[in-house]
Amino acid sequence: MSWLFLLIPSWLAFFLFVFLFRKFLGYMKQEQNLVIESFRDTLIDKDNPVGLNKEELDKLKQQQQEAQRHLNDVISRIPVIQKDGRFQVDEEAIRQRKVAAQGNGTAGMVNDDNV
Repeated sequence: MSWLFLLIPSWLAFFLFVFLFRKFLGYMKQEQNLVIESFRDTLIDKDNPVGLNKEELDKLKQQQQEAQRHLNDVISRIPVIQKDGRFQVDEEAIRQRKVAAQGNGTAGMVNDDNV
């Protein structure tokens, strides 16, 4: 029973300190024009994991879209065939392109060493 005599005043003191601390924070925010961010604002955004500002993020997204279009364009130029359920590079089409390029007097597009 004697521990109740210690527990009740300690809880009262704790809640008094919490109340005073909240009042102090409110006063300091008002005096210094502070804005305390909520925890939700600090969470990582799945579209912006690095934390870039809006202009930098839009610029980065545009660069990535341009790179993706360029990659799709380059990939679409590679001749492929489907053999045994897999897509493979069509070496015969590459040789024909090389022969046609040499016949026209232009530089070859692909070396046989790179295939």
